[in-house]
Amino acid sequence: MVVVWCLFLHFSHHLCFALENKMPFTHYRAPKAMPMMTLALFLFATCSFFSLFLVESVDARTDDSFLKIKTNFEDDDDFSTRGGALKLTKAGHVNEYRVLPGHDKKEKVLSTTPDVYVSSEDLPESFTWSNVSGHNFLSKSLNQHIPQYCGSCWAHGAMSALADRIQIASGKKRMQDVNLAIQFILNCGTEVAGSCHGGSHTGAYQFVHDVGFVPYDTCLSYEACSNESIEGSCGYVTDIYKCNAINTCRTCSTFSQLGGFCAPLATFPNATVKEYGTISGEEAIMKELYARGPVAAGIDADGLRSYTKGIYTDTPSHEINHIVSIVGWGVEKKTNTKYWIVRNSWGQYWGEMGFFRIVRGKKSLGIEDEVAWATPGRWTGMKHDDFANFPCFEDGANCQEEDFLPDVKDMAAEYVDPSVKGIPFGKVHSEEEQKEKQ
Repeated sequence: MVVVWCLFLHFSHHLCFALENKMPFTHYRAPKAMPMMTLALFLFATCSFFSLFLVESVDARTDDSFLKIKTNFEDDDDFSTRGGALKLTKAGHVNEYRVLPGHDKKEKVLSTTPDVYVSSEDLPESFTWSNVSGHNFLSKSLNQHIPQYCGSCWAHGAMSALADRIQIASGKKRMQDVNLAIQFILNCGTEVAGSCHGGSHTGAYQFVHDVGFVPYDTCLSYEACSNESIEGSCGYVTDIYKCNAINTCRTCSTFSQLGGFCAPLATFPNATVKEYGTISGEEAIMKELYARGPVAAGIDADGLRSYTKGIYTDTPSHEINHIVSIVGWGVEKKTNTKYWIVRNSWGQYWGEMGFFRIVRGKKSLGIEDEVAWATPGRWTGMKHDDFANFPCFEDGANCQEEDFLPDVKDMAAEYVDPSVKGIPFGKVHSEEEQKEKQ
């Protein structure tokens, strides 16, 4: 009521002044009479003072209590993100690592793991999937924090590593890169994987494994939103990021003024997860990397926020609050310092073009403690002549009725684990390059 009364007084004052100066209300200008101005300022100050006590801040999404801040640092793996709560690191930043109650299967291992068929002697002194005899197998660098802040590092680290492994298994003649729709996991994986308020790399792998697919990102762009988030554009419309068909894969036909529409697609390029698991320790990580590709690793991001370049060598106490992808290793010759080569998800403006190096074998920032891997099962082939993708019209009209779609599963590429032949992919691709040069 106080707010309404203040508005009434404010506009009444404007109207009186317009009449007094014989001018239209819409052309109101600064008053000529000081007493009137003094009265107006007094009324405004009075209303503002009372408003401090009577106006509440409410959650724009739920009309309940505003965003809760959780500041205790105890293990709260069963703390749900659905309430839109923040878990903070000891340094006061957002802790983006959280294991949700629905993540009940931490691993699914079927194949022989690399520690069995890769020996220490097989590992080169330096190796990175960004440069295997001059060829880059890595997927593109990403920024999780645009168009607004979203604590989805766990999805970026996990899906980037999975996309890398698809490209490694596809070979250097794959013709196109694979980029997976992280937004799909934010829309539909909030009970198992996570949301903008945190999640886990193994939870992301379980979710994709259990649901049976993750789309390529050309039919679902990353928006840095999940349904509980009210950050930036996320809070404009209620439930816009809930899990449904149009939030799985979509396209739009043309401008709405021309009768255009946006609609879900019932068939689309996608990939699956066949196996996933965890490892720890320097040598185990190196063997997994060399045999099958990049891995998703937990780290204490508080040590990286001011990183610019070089090898991070500090070994402070740590807590896992962020997920990144380890893509290789090396040795600094001048100092004989061993290091990991790691891709972050903070954009290429950060660090060494989105990457950083950190001392290896020292568990610096926890980089070697919480490491996860996954292998693809099947994926839509990237070559134009392999017929793995069912082609949709521009507006997707022929891909919107699931009953009329052909079964394209048998035409997808299928993963063959290197354990079948007992030869690491790192060695396979290195030797391929050498043979071509001969």
